[in-house]
Formats: sequence, C-alpha cells, structure tokens
Amino acid sequence: MAPPPSMPAASDRAGPGRDAGDSSSLRLRRAPSADAGDLAGDSSVGLRENGEPQPPTNPPPQEQQQQHEMLYYRASAPAHRRVKESPLSSDAIFRQSHAGLLNLCIVVLIAVNSRLIIENLMKYGLLIRAGFWFSARSLGDWPLLMCCLTLPVFPLVALMAEKLITRKLIGEHVVILLHIIITTSAIVYPVVVTLKCDSAVLSGFVLMFLASIMWMKLVSYAHTNYDIRVLSKSTEKGAAYGNYVDPENMKDPTFKSLVYFMLAPTLCYQPTYPQTTCIRKGWVTQQLIKCVVFTGLMGFIIEQYINPIVKNSKHPLKGNFLNAIERVLKLSVPTLYVWLCMFYCFFHLWLNIVAELLCFGDREFYKDWWNAKTVEEVRCLLKLSSFLLK
Repeated sequence: MAPPPSMPAASDRAGPGRDAGDSSSLRLRRAPSADAGDLAGDSSVGLRENGEPQPPTNPPPQEQQQQHEMLYYRASAPAHRRVKESPLSSDAIFRQSHAGLLNLCIVVLIAVNSRLIIENLMKYGLLIRAGFWFSARSLGDWPLLMCCLTLPVFPLVALMAEKLITRKLIGEHVVILLHIIITTSAIVYPVVVTLKCDSAVLSGFVLMFLASIMWMKLVSYAHTNYDIRVLSKSTEKGAAYGNYVDPENMKDPTFKSLVYFMLAPTLCYQPTYPQTTCIRKGWVTQQLIKCVVFTGLMGFIIEQYINPIVKNSKHPLKGNFLNAIERVLKLSVPTLYVWLCMFYCFFHLWLNIVAELLCFGDREFYKDWWNAKTVEEVRCLLKLSSFLLK
C-alpha cells in the first residue's frame, strides 16, 4: 500500500538502495545546509481536502535555526568536512587577520616603555629645563627676530621680477639670474645671522626651518612661472596640448596668489588650488590640543632620555668601540620616538591645521611611507617627489 501524499516514502528520502531505517541516521550526518533542504522538502508536499495541491509550509526561521543547531552539534555530525591549513602555515598566514597579535604587541610595547620611564625617573629624576627651549636670551635674540621678519622681502622681489618679465621689460636670462640671486640670498642670509649671534637652540632652529621652507617655495615659484611662460608661447604658436593644460593654472602671477602660496601647506606653486567651503573651528581646536601634547612629549623624550645619554657618552674615538656602539643603540629608540612625534605633529597635525584655516583642499601631505621598502619609496610617499620633479 502506497503511503499517503503528505508522508513521502522512506525510500524516496533515503535515496535508491537504502531503507527507511537508515534515513534518520544519514540525515544527522549531513551539513546544516543539507539538513535544511531535507526539512523543507518534507513539509513541502501535501494536498488540500478538495484535492488541490497544498502550498509548501516552511517552519519559521527561528525554528529552522534551532533544528540546524540540533543536527549540527550532534555527536554523529562530522567535525572535519574539507581540507584546511593551520592559521600560521605559510599558505594561510597572509589570509588571516592579525589584529590580536597587533594588540598584543601594543600591550608589550606599553609595558616595556613604562618600565624604562620609571627606571629613568628613578635614576635621573625629572630633568626638564625650560632654559633649553625658552630663556631670557631667546627674548633678546632680536637679530634673529629681525631676520625672520625680513624674510618676506625675498618673495616680493621674486614677484617684481615676474612682473617685469610679464611686461617684457627684461629678458628671460635676466629673470633667471634674478631668481638664482633671490633664492641663494634667502638661504644664506639666515645662516649668516644665526652664526653671528649666539642664540638659543629653539630660536635658531625656527629661523632656519622657516628659511628652508621659503627657499623651496621660491624655487618652485620660479620654475612654475617659467614653465607657464613656455606653455603660453607654445600655445600662441599653435601647439596643441589637449586637456593637459588647465586655463586656471596658466594665469600670470599676482600678489594674492603669491601670499596664499607662501602661507599654504605646499611646496609646489600653482596659480589656483582646490579649496573647501568652510572652516571647522571645533576640529581645529582638537588638532591644536593634540599638537601641544605631542610637542610636549617630544621635548620630554629629548630632555629625559637623549640628553643624559649624550652627556654620559665618551668620544667614539677615545673610548671603547663596543661602548660607543652600545650608546648608539641606546639612542636609537628615543630618537625613533622623537622622529615619529615630529612627523605626526608637523606632517599631520600642523599641516592640516593650516590647510583648514586657509581652506586648502588637497590634504594628502603623505602616503603610507611605513610600507616602503627603500629610501626612494619613502621620499615619494612623503610627497617630496612632487617638489623635486618641479
């Protein structure tokens, strides 16, 4: 006698060549997806009282999930279903997430550096001196202050040279010679003033830092304007550059464009820059607080770690060679921390603050240089290649 329509035959569920008694055990050994299909198949067949086909009745999703768990965690369910590699094997290690190991390394790094900080404080005490950074002598460094205030004269002279060549009052060779004199004077003048005056470390560093930035900006300013003149002459002669030449970046230099370029966080001059629409004052305040904190941390590392090691070190040619190597290796860790703090404060915090205040749009001041394999890649990822190419 055939089974009723709502109860499929055991041989149909078990497959050909198997009896009804084996079907339940086989179903328990299947994967959850296969079990779901069997359960759905058992409830999808039936007829109404009037003889019409009955629509499939699937159990609720919560009930299906409970059935899957009951079948999947049975003792007879297979635990090994496919070929798999160990997570740390050479074939699978790069396909795994190492966030846990990274967190462990951070914890170990914090623990080790905390021990070194406590050990240093117990040995030397608090060594931070305000006189190393700021002193009465710094306020009396009026020659350096006057030199810093007179640095904007060089960009103004460069603008005058560009105006003269635009009006065709001087030749191309004359303006090139003027730019060479201007850029050379912009870097030599602060060096002479710094050497002549016995100033504090911070005053001399700030002056030379600003002078170096201005020198690089003046070099880019001269090169870009020269190239604009060459492109303009080529365009007038009928040369076609297609979409490579932007009319907005072919304008003559103006006082407004020069001032914006000297203040903008970039070393590459162009007449116009992409800009944002507003200034986020709250965001600027947060970045300023971070900049102050990391600058203080950098000063703490220099005063508390680097200075004592340098003072207690002998001359490398007069002492033991192994002792010199030990001192260099001891300096490597705090020097690395100072370098990282300096990078974060300047390239990320300070440049973003200036860009936000000036609505400067292109804020990709650096790329992932920490993934670089060579020094050349580091230079490119720090966005120095753009200036060198110009």
